[in-house]
Amino acid sequence: MTNQTYPKNAWYVAAMSEEIGLEKPLGRTICGERIAFYRPSENDIAAVLDFCPHRGAALSLGYVEDGLLVCGYHGLKIGEDGKTKEMPLQRVQGFPCMKSYAVEERYGFIWVWTGDQSKADEALIPHLEWAVSDDWAYGGGLYHIKCDYRLMIDNLMDLTHETYVHASSIGQKEIDESPVSTQVLGGEVITSRYMENIMAPPFWQAALKANGLADDVPVDRWQRCRFTPPSNVMIDVGVAHAGKGGFDAPKEFKASSIVVDFITPENDDTMWYFWGMARNFKPNDDALTDNIRDGQGGIFQEDLEVLECQQINLKSFPEYDLLKLNIDAGGVQSRRIIERIIQEEQKSSKQESTANNSATTSGKNEEIPLQTVSF
Repeated sequence: MTNQTYPKNAWYVAAMSEEIGLEKPLGRTICGERIAFYRPSENDIAAVLDFCPHRGAALSLGYVEDGLLVCGYHGLKIGEDGKTKEMPLQRVQGFPCMKSYAVEERYGFIWVWTGDQSKADEALIPHLEWAVSDDWAYGGGLYHIKCDYRLMIDNLMDLTHETYVHASSIGQKEIDESPVSTQVLGGEVITSRYMENIMAPPFWQAALKANGLADDVPVDRWQRCRFTPPSNVMIDVGVAHAGKGGFDAPKEFKASSIVVDFITPENDDTMWYFWGMARNFKPNDDALTDNIRDGQGGIFQEDLEVLECQQINLKSFPEYDLLKLNIDAGGVQSRRIIERIIQEEQKSSKQESTANNSATTSGKNEEIPLQTVSF
């Protein structure tokens, strides 16, 4: 079996909707697959292997015309099914079909299934209530990070690092002084930390003020991180005026949000990080959405250097076994779920391969003539 590091039979966020226009495709590698995304029409999305069957050029460097993806090298036109439709002065019936991918546009994101296409089920795309409710507002962005995607999962499932990496914004000493609990519920992992009767850090002081609440009084603060395969982490975070119920406090006493983290492997050593924050207070305040997005983007920027240097260290010193402390339990349990999914995929793939080989050898061997293309 190959040393697979990420599940393939899963929906991954590949892009934000606004990244893909009507005329220009987007080339992006997802789970080791080089994919060209494009819009056959305004409300449709397609994804094919980013490889022209003529000379191997990147189709993503071309353009879209009449619903077809046009190679920018010699004008070959390919459809969303991966089949060549036409090419100047050429007969294209014998051209090989390129791989196409199950792809969906939902919640302002482009989702792609990189594994066995027969198993792609749209119902498996997670429901995001904050993305469809008028009671919520969302703002976010995208970072390309040079690290194993699992390091980001570790980072988000243990927020102890906030005290040190994000000291000027969301960090405070009470975080690493408060115990953290970890639960595995079905196929998800949840880590929780609660801090009572403390002063809010700068980011949450600003959020309280933006919500019309006093920002200079003691608060109860919470962090509830939820990992969902293949690599999504949603974090319930917030503060409420102390003694008003904490996480369960009425809306008029708290400022709370969901930190949205879609973590998509590019390959073994790099990843796409779709980050954002959904909030359920003042959802129509666009200026507030912009301010929160800018602040959150700066916070996540602080993680990048840490994670990329961590990746370099781990590659340079593979003989070192990392410590596993109680604060690491969320990341450790998440990795175990990922490993189990990968093992199940590989086992299923091996069984299918064995069955196909048996069916082939038990039947009559036929010689299939090679197709040639006349020039």
